[in-house]
Amino acid sequence: MAFVISIFGCGLVLGALSILQAKVAYSSSFDTYYSPLWGLPHLSVNPQGSEAQLQMDQSSGAGFRSKLDYGSGLFHIRMKIPNKRTGGILTSFYLTSAPDNQEPGNHFELDYEFLGTNGTVQTNVYNNDEGHREQSFKLWFDPSADFHTYEILWNSHQIVFLVDRIPIRVFKNNSAHGITYPSKAMHIEASIWNANWAGVVDWSQAPFIAYYQDFGFQACSAQVGGDVSGCGSEQYLWNRQDYWELKPGQKLEMENYRRLYMSYDYCAYASTRKPECSFNV
Repeated sequence: MAFVISIFGCGLVLGALSILQAKVAYSSSFDTYYSPLWGLPHLSVNPQGSEAQLQMDQSSGAGFRSKLDYGSGLFHIRMKIPNKRTGGILTSFYLTSAPDNQEPGNHFELDYEFLGTNGTVQTNVYNNDEGHREQSFKLWFDPSADFHTYEILWNSHQIVFLVDRIPIRVFKNNSAHGITYPSKAMHIEASIWNANWAGVVDWSQAPFIAYYQDFGFQACSAQVGGDVSGCGSEQYLWNRQDYWELKPGQKLEMENYRRLYMSYDYCAYASTRKPECSFNV
């Protein structure tokens, strides 16, 4: 199993990571880890490979994906969403098991999606189904004014969403209670596109441009055929016991930020609530 290493640690990463980094060559270049996926004329990368821009107009959006698939890891990107105010434009960063350029059907997916450009980010989990596990946050900063870090920890015990190293959501492995848990190889995607359900686009302000930086990350790559059986090994830092559950201080921090900034939770309504809502505490 190979893994990719990042110079920027997730908020959960301890000092041991710096020792590990010293033994591994690091690159933050787009071309090292990613390749264009769709809308190529609307995707550009600077000559240094340190920043990618995705552009959306009435003709198309754009997206890129990781070159490899993964079975666990600490994934992150620095992102700045378009600064022109509109609804309907979705700027995203996510992991997915869905095949490229096909109807996804039931699949695994872990999402960050900005709904328009008003500062609301929606997180979602597709659990070998059609998703509908949305939790949305009105962020405590303007995500169009500067770059911020969006992270996903994924191991066999929990999935943690972090914004600027602050945990905002946890999805635990509750397979002991008969609840499915993401276990297939996933790749990373980032994209900008438009959706009617996210509002009306003000096309007079087009083009809308999203910016991405910091392309390195830490992950266990899947073997040929999508085999991820070795990706739960504790040879990988993010699989060790320190990452099976948030620390008490992190739990308090997450509770505080969810109380202040969460604007929607699928677990709060009987019509959208799912079985894991009883256990993700």
